[in-house]
Amino acid sequence: LLVRAPGGSVLTEAGERFLPHARRALDALVRGAAELGQLTTTPGGAVSLGTLRTVSTYLLPRLAADFKHRHPEVLLRLSEGSHDVLEARVAGGELDVCIVSLPLKRVELVAQKLWEEELMLALPPGHPLGRLGRPVALEEAAEETWVVMPGMTGAAAIDAACEAIDFLRFNVHFAQQLLGEQPVSAPQTWNQLDYRPLDGFVFAVAPFNFTSIAMNLSIAPALLGNVVLFKPSTTAALSNWYVMELLREAGLPPGVINMLPGDGPTLGNPVLASPHLGGVHFTGSTPTFQGMWRLVGENITRYKQYPRLVGETGGKDFIFAHASAADDLDALATAIVRGGYEYQGQKCSAASRVYVPESLWPRLKSRLQEMIAELRMGDITDFRNFMGAVIDEKAFKRTSSYIEMARHGGSEAAILAGGETDRSEGWFVRPTLVQVTNPSHRILREEIFAPVVGVYVYPDAHFEEALQACDTGAPYALTGAVFARERKVISRMQHVLRHTAGNFYINDKPTGAVVGQQPFGGSRASGTNDKAGSFLNLVRWTSPRTIKENFVPPTRVPYPYQAE
Repeated sequence: LLVRAPGGSVLTEAGERFLPHARRALDALVRGAAELGQLTTTPGGAVSLGTLRTVSTYLLPRLAADFKHRHPEVLLRLSEGSHDVLEARVAGGELDVCIVSLPLKRVELVAQKLWEEELMLALPPGHPLGRLGRPVALEEAAEETWVVMPGMTGAAAIDAACEAIDFLRFNVHFAQQLLGEQPVSAPQTWNQLDYRPLDGFVFAVAPFNFTSIAMNLSIAPALLGNVVLFKPSTTAALSNWYVMELLREAGLPPGVINMLPGDGPTLGNPVLASPHLGGVHFTGSTPTFQGMWRLVGENITRYKQYPRLVGETGGKDFIFAHASAADDLDALATAIVRGGYEYQGQKCSAASRVYVPESLWPRLKSRLQEMIAELRMGDITDFRNFMGAVIDEKAFKRTSSYIEMARHGGSEAAILAGGETDRSEGWFVRPTLVQVTNPSHRILREEIFAPVVGVYVYPDAHFEEALQACDTGAPYALTGAVFARERKVISRMQHVLRHTAGNFYINDKPTGAVVGQQPFGGSRASGTNDKAGSFLNLVRWTSPRTIKENFVPPTRVPYPYQAE
């Protein structure tokens, strides 16, 4: 089937037992590789589909909608038997083709499980597991060998590799631009800016929800010459370990970025008390960052320099609709559902408060309820699922408390969709829509970081008052979106909400900032607004030194105007 080789993930000959429907699946992989420009032929005559990442991230998920199996490791299945028997099993929906993606150390276990269920594991001739048969010992197997399956990523991580690559490429580009910024030199002098690293190490603290952001938190300061102590989230230590492995394989010298997983206060407090602290690069919750800032203030006399504090924290991100968006209700509803419920709302940019005029609400309400009811939730390895579980029990309990508050909110709150929770097989929370009558309600003011969206319906005649409520209703100012058709109205909304969001979207959802296109960050309680994915962030990690060289230094004390 597919096996990793020096030239990439190679499509191999698996014999005449492949049926037409199996060949159709493999042909789809080949077509996909050709579309991506990854299709090549190896010297041995095998067809290469590109790298393992290309196959697992881009090609195999294309098959997921057509070939499904009850085991998350299995995308397709192939069984032995006569042509007539196999065709009958295909017609009966029993036959698939097995393609798995696990390190060789685990392939034997997966193969054994498939064998026990009378499923066959197709492998190339000479493979240590045998060919269409019972698995055998792996003593002589090469550690580099892989068998490939669909990527194990969830909705928020589907573009993690792409975004990580963007951070690397754009940051190098921005660093080149920064280093090229040099002062003017007068005649007979040469002026320079020496972009030194900070006089101390940078403490990079990463969240659980975005692997690419975690990588950038450590890479950006290191790119400007800083040594980094990198603390990933305890609920995302494994993915960040793989990031470190990739960086090491790419040639990152030892000791430049030093990963130290563990409990936040246990690690953070002594780190922040170190006199060698040069800076903090943080993404996470507002209370955590405020606590770190407080500790830095308490230790300010200990430091060799004033630490640079760069933080992107919480958000209570809004979507504000004007009556002129009456013809864009499908787009508005899609923005609310995507912006509010993607990745279970576990994004600092997630839409969690919505302001809608009375004239639009009846039609918008029904569309939202229909869309939310159709959202699939479950195992994230099944790409048909739009949502998975929230990150842990703490998040589940916190979210449940807000839902219960809305459920018993009396005249101030009503659950319009969702509201169910299930902890039997994971921390699952159905996407929940809550209508509130008080623009200062806690659901519109406090960050929940979960699939809970609050809606406030305002009278059309009170448009200005609703704008003010949006501006002052929450302490955060990270992202926000407005929907309107009238340019004058859009300009007014941009003006009134100028300081309400660091990333402002017009007729779009307030999530999904792209590196190099929408530099990301906000102010107020949302952070220092140092714009990750731009040169503005890199500036914080350098301590420039000005150098002047005089080629013709003066030799007399009096200045020319002092001559007699």
